[in-house]
Amino acid sequence: MTQKIFNTKTRKKEIFQPIKEGAVGIYVCGITAYDVCHIGHARAAIVFDVVVRYLRAKGYEVTFVKNFTDIDDKIIDRANKEGVGIAEISERYINAHDEDMEALAVQTPTVTPKATEHMNDMIALVRSLEEQGYAYCVDGDVYFSISDFKPYGGLSGRNLEEMMAGSRVDVNDKKKNPLDFALWKNSKEGEPFWESPWGKGRPGWHIECSAMSRRYLGETFDIHGGGEDLIFPHHENEIAQSLAATGKPLAHYWMHNGFVKINSEKMSKSLGNIFPVKEILKNYHPEVLRLFMLQSHYRSPVDYSEDSLAEARTSLIRCYTALQILRETHSKTSSGPGANAQNGQHYTEQFEKLVDKFNAAMDDDFNTAQALGHVFEMVRLTNNFVMEEKNISASGKAEILKEAARLFEYFGDVLGIFQSDADRFFAADKETELRKRGLDIAEIEDLVRQRQVARLEKNWAKADDIRNQLARLHIVLKDSANATRWMIE
Repeated sequence: MTQKIFNTKTRKKEIFQPIKEGAVGIYVCGITAYDVCHIGHARAAIVFDVVVRYLRAKGYEVTFVKNFTDIDDKIIDRANKEGVGIAEISERYINAHDEDMEALAVQTPTVTPKATEHMNDMIALVRSLEEQGYAYCVDGDVYFSISDFKPYGGLSGRNLEEMMAGSRVDVNDKKKNPLDFALWKNSKEGEPFWESPWGKGRPGWHIECSAMSRRYLGETFDIHGGGEDLIFPHHENEIAQSLAATGKPLAHYWMHNGFVKINSEKMSKSLGNIFPVKEILKNYHPEVLRLFMLQSHYRSPVDYSEDSLAEARTSLIRCYTALQILRETHSKTSSGPGANAQNGQHYTEQFEKLVDKFNAAMDDDFNTAQALGHVFEMVRLTNNFVMEEKNISASGKAEILKEAARLFEYFGDVLGIFQSDADRFFAADKETELRKRGLDIAEIEDLVRQRQVARLEKNWAKADDIRNQLARLHIVLKDSANATRWMIE
C-alpha cells in the first residue's frame, strides 16, 4: 500500500517517496530543557513516535533525530535564579523528559543531539551564510537578512506584511528589517559564551536545528516534524537559513501536529492550565494518555479534559479485558471438537481484513483515529469468539487464538499500546484509580475476601450488603466458579 503524508509546505497529501529506497530520515524539534514536560510535549512525542513505529513496521530503516535545546534565555534565567550553571538545569530537565517518555512508551530516537555539543557546526553554518551575503554582523550579533531571501514565507504561506502584523517583533535598531532573526548572539555579562569569529557569544535558536539535522541526516532529508506552533517562525527560519546555505531543500515533507486545548481553552501559562505529564500520570495509566492522544488525527486539535481521559480509560479497559479473555480461553483444556464443530475460518478471514483496514488507515497520513476503530472492531470480534468458542473445533480455536494474539501484538507495536500484560495493566490501573479517589486497595481487597467467605457460608444477605457497599465506591465484582475479580468503574 502507498503511504501518503500531508505536507504542510504544499498543503496537500502527497505520496511518500523517500530519498533513499528502504530508508527514512526524520528530524523532530525537541524540548528546550528548562522545565518539566507538559501535555503539549506529550502529544508531539506520541505522534512522531507512532510515525516512526509504523514506518519501521513497513520495513523502512528509520534514522530518527530529536534534539535538546540546552542553551537558551529561559535556561539562563532559571540557572541565574537558582544560582547554578546552565548544564545543571538542562541535565535535570532532560532526565525528567526521558523519564516521562519512558513512561509513555515513546521509543528513544536514534540520535538525541544537544545544542551545546554542536557549536562548531553552527558557527560554520553562520559563516557560510555571511560569506554568501545572507547574514550580517552588528556589534557581535549576526542576523539573517530575510529581504535577501526571496522564498521566505513559503512554509507558513504568509507574506512579509502579514508576518509583521501577526508577529511580536523585537524593537532592535541593529536590524535592517524587523523580521530579521538572530543567527548568533553577542554574549552579555554573566552569560555563558563560546568563542566565534564575531566574538564571544551563543547561537540563536533556529540555527541549532539546521546545524544538527545537517550533521546527522545530510543537507536534505525526508521528514521534518514538530508542533503546529513551530511552523512560524521556527521552521520558516530553518528553511530560510538551510536553503540559503546549501541551495537545497531542507526536507521533502513537513509534518505538524495540532494544538492541545484544555477544556476547550487554549493552553497557556497565563491561564494556569498547563498540565505536567508527571501530574497526569499520578491519576492515569500512561497508556490511557497515549490512547487519548491517538483517538484524534494528529493534525487536529485535541481537547484535554477529565471526561475525555475517563473515556479513553474505559476504551483501554475494554481492550485489555479482551486480551485477558483470550489468554484465559487459551489456558482452558479443550475437550475436542463436537459433532457439528466449525473450524472458525470466518474469524481468521475477518482478522486479515482488519489488518488491511488498519494499514490503510495508517497509510492515509497516519490516521490513528481510524486505525483505532479497527482495533476496537478486533475487540468486538474477540468477544464474539468467546461466545461461540464451544462450537469451534480445537484446531480452529487454536488458529483463532494464535492469529488474534498476533494482531493485538501488531496493533500494539505500531500504536505503542498493549505494552503490558492484562494482569499488570489492571493492577496498575487499580492503584492509580484508588489513589485518585482516596481509596485504599487493602481495604477493598479485605471487603472482597469477606464477601467470598460470606458466599461460602451461604450468608447471601451479608454478601449482597458487601457488594452494594463496594458498588457505592464504583467497584464492580465479577464472580467465577473459583474466584472473584474486581474492577473500578
